[in-house]
Order: sequence, then C-alpha cells, then structure tokens
Amino acid sequence: MSFVIPLSHTPLPSSTDRCHNVKMPVIFLVDRWLPKSVLCLRDYNRHKFLLDLIAGVTVGLVALPLAMAFSIASGLTPQAGIYCAIVTGFLISALGGSKTQIGGPTGAFVVVVAGIVAVHGVDGLFLCTVMAGILLVIMGATGLGTGVKFIPRPVVIGFTNGIAVLIASTQVKDFFGLHLEKVPGVFWLRMEALTANFHTLSLEATALAACTLLTLIICRSLSPRIPGPIVALLLGTLAVYFFKLPVETIGTRFGGIPSGLPHLQIPRFRSDLIHGLLGPAFTVAMLGAIESLMSAVVSDRMSNDRHNPNVELIGQGVANIFSPMFGGLPATGAIARTATNIRSGAQSPVAGMIHALTLLCILLFAAPLVSYVPMAALAGILMIVAYNMGEWREIPQLLKLTKTDISIWLVTFALTVFADLTVAVEAGMILAALLFISRVAATTTVSQVTDEYVEDGRVHILQDKDIPYYATIFRIHGPFLFGATDKKEVAKTLHASKRTLILCGAREQPAQLIHQGEFSEVVGRENICDNVQEALRRAEEVYERLEAKFVVSKS
Repeated sequence: MSFVIPLSHTPLPSSTDRCHNVKMPVIFLVDRWLPKSVLCLRDYNRHKFLLDLIAGVTVGLVALPLAMAFSIASGLTPQAGIYCAIVTGFLISALGGSKTQIGGPTGAFVVVVAGIVAVHGVDGLFLCTVMAGILLVIMGATGLGTGVKFIPRPVVIGFTNGIAVLIASTQVKDFFGLHLEKVPGVFWLRMEALTANFHTLSLEATALAACTLLTLIICRSLSPRIPGPIVALLLGTLAVYFFKLPVETIGTRFGGIPSGLPHLQIPRFRSDLIHGLLGPAFTVAMLGAIESLMSAVVSDRMSNDRHNPNVELIGQGVANIFSPMFGGLPATGAIARTATNIRSGAQSPVAGMIHALTLLCILLFAAPLVSYVPMAALAGILMIVAYNMGEWREIPQLLKLTKTDISIWLVTFALTVFADLTVAVEAGMILAALLFISRVAATTTVSQVTDEYVEDGRVHILQDKDIPYYATIFRIHGPFLFGATDKKEVAKTLHASKRTLILCGAREQPAQLIHQGEFSEVVGRENICDNVQEALRRAEEVYERLEAKFVVSKS
C-alpha cells in the first residue's frame, strides 16, 4: 500500500533548488538516548521559563487531589500518592523522552496496587514497584519502547474499560457516604456488599459528591484551561469547613497528612516475595509502558512534538525504582495532567519538574489544610477520572471491526473486571501475539507468475512512473494492525497544513480494515485509489485545483 501526498498551498522550488538550498537536520547518535529535558535546554530562554512556571504551578495544584485520591483508592495513605507525584513527577520529566509529559500515580494502577497490598502488604508493593521499574528500563534500553504501540487497540480498550469500571465501583462507598467497614476486593462481592448497605447512605455526602461532579462538568464546558479538580476540591473543602457538614474527611479517616520532606527509606528486601510478585511486576510494567506511551502520543498531538519511546520508558523505569524509596506508588504518564500542562502553556520538561516542586511546597507549608478535604469530593473526582479513562467513545468504532477484534476486547474487559488484572494483562499479551501472527499470515500469499499477473502488477510499480515534484510517495509493506490506526491523525494533520493524503494499492487485509474503520470518511473516498497510477492522476487534479486557487488569490 502507498501514500501519495501532493504538497499544496504554495508552489514549491524545483528539484535542483531543493537539493542545493534545503539543509537536512543532522541527528547525532547520542541524541537518541538523551532526555528531552537536555535537548529542550539547547534553545531555552526566559520567556519559555515563565510559561513553564505558570503551567507547572497549575498542573501541580490539579495533581494534588488526584494523587491523594489514587493513593486512597489503592488502599494506602494520601501522603503516599503525594510522595509519588513529587518524586516520579520530577524524575519522569527530567529523564523521560517527552517534552510535556506529566508523570505520577494514575488510575491504571489503582486496582493492581490494591490487589498487591491486600496479598503481599506494603513491603510487597514496594518490591513489586522496583521490579517493574527495572523491567521498564530494560524495555527502553533494548528498544522495545517502539513495539508497545503495536499492541492491538481492542486489548488496550479492554484494559481501560475494565479498569474504569473497577475504579468507579471502589468509589461508590465514599460517593454515597455508606457505612461499610471494609469494601471487598472482588468485584461481584464488592457490588453485593454495596447493595446490601446502600440504605446507610449519607445525604450530605451524596450531595457533596454530586456537586463535585457538577463543578467538574461545568469547568470543562466553560474552558479546558480551568483546573476543574482543584476548583471542585476547594469548593467542597470550604463547604465542609464553614457548614460543618457531617461527612468523612482525610483528617477523620487518616489523621491528616504529615508536613515536611518525604523520608528516604530503602524498602526491605524480601526474597521470599519475588516469585509471587513476578506476575504483578510484569503487569505494572506493561500497564506503565502502555499508559505512558499513550500519554506521550497525546502530548505529541497537542504540542506538535515527537517523543522518544525508548528514552521515555527508561525515565519511567528509573522513576519507579526511586518511588518506593520515598514511600510512593507505581507511576506512569498521566494523560489528563499532561493535557492540562500543555493547555497551560508548557514549553519543556521544566514545567513537569516545577509541578513536582509545587506539590513539595504544598506538603511543606499547607499540609494541615489538607485534613479538611472531604472523601466524598475525592470520590466525585475519581468518578469523572474513571469515566474519562474508559475511552467509551472508542467502542462504536471497535464494534465495526472483525468478530476476532470484538472477541478480544470482550475477553480482556471481562478478565479485567471479573478475574484479575494480572491475568487480564497476560491474556491480553497472548491474544495480541496471536492476533499479530494471524494478521501476518493473512498478508502472506503465494501466486503463480503469469502474463496476466505481470500485466496486472504494472499499474503498481514505480519505476516507469513520472513522479512530479509536488507529490511525495511512501510505500508500506506488511499487515495494517488496528494498533496503527492512530495514523488517521496523519490525514488530519496533513489536511490542517493544506495537504491531501491519497491511499492506493491496499491489499485485502489493509483494505478491509480501512473499510471497517471508516478511514475513507477521514481521507475522502475520492482519495482512495486502486493503484499508484490512478493516485498520481488524483494528485495532479488536487494540485491543479490548488494552484488555480493560489493564482486567483494573488490576482
């Protein structure tokens, strides 16, 4: 299959001029392994620092309620989430391969962390986090970071859907203020216990949680730049303080959070836990890799940059190795905080480091105020987080794919919710490998070379074609995986820059996926051609039309 891209809005110089005048960037080998923080400092200035300062402080305030909420939902104290956000947030920005990525505790780890703590205790969680960090460093150092993006989309959506359902179910107790001493870890037992105790709901807690949801929705509808979580948290805390609402707070449940610097304490090494933690460590590493690279892709789209996946995984790994040394959780890239960082004007990883320092300042100087934060408000924030991370809008597109893709999504989702996340990740990786093998096998063909075969292939070859200077051709070989359908963004980016993407010569498997994924609606049916000869004619039509518009606008 080939891409033909006619370059458009202004006439381009001749091929001779292009060869002599255009200076191609030189990429040094060492740059491939340098963090983005080092690369961005080469042209750093005062103006960029001021923008990074504003963005870092903003996202630091947004990260505060999320860090505490994720930690509490994982079965730990709120300060564990703040410690994690400070340490990993700084290291991921300083050592990672993304310009504007924000790292810290996320919803992806809530379920697996809660399970590890329940079975192996806090020592087991810290050891597991270090093991996962080592795996992430190995993945990045061996170049496996580029391979994570080929995990089929049905597997990723199955994970995120299932995790979202589980997170929402763990917040029902605090959202409605139910009197339930312990929430069961198994999903159906949890739902049974919540249903049996629903009559104990608190009207004050429910109203507070509902107002939190409403505040978040209103803030998002007014402007994405408004830090909804911090606005909702502030209003909820003020309501509890001034109206003396009888609801549970961080102070009443945990006794507040200690002020001062996080203490460095090397986790106790327990060799007896290693065997039992191999599966959970692999799960944490894979979820961390998937989540961080998904967040980095979002960062690229919003900031017009390109991340380095291998350096990003190394940075994530180092951050997860150090996080337990300060009592922190596993961490990865946080999509919502990354988006907030970019919308606030972030220019470099310095914004992420300032975000971590902002949290440290809150911990040092405003820790007593955190005691008044109501649990119902945190539950409302996590409900919105669960909904947003679920990627529910992907499901209608997913249902248009093959029965195999739909089955893989359902199996991954069911295992995540009703079995165990570790089992779901392992099964998902196996299904991903099997799906990849089947797709590769589907694109392997054996054909007898006849006169008709040679003649039919003549329209696809490039050797005898006159390729005009205003068109660029890219040829793709191999299967078109569902995990690669984010290439739709290429069409949208080209369209925004007044260029046109033309596809031609797709074989049976890619052509079927293009049809099922409604790719033609993105690029236009007239821009999907049978062969390169037809595509070049289409490119000529596009260029002549654009050239005519250019002449008219000049006159």
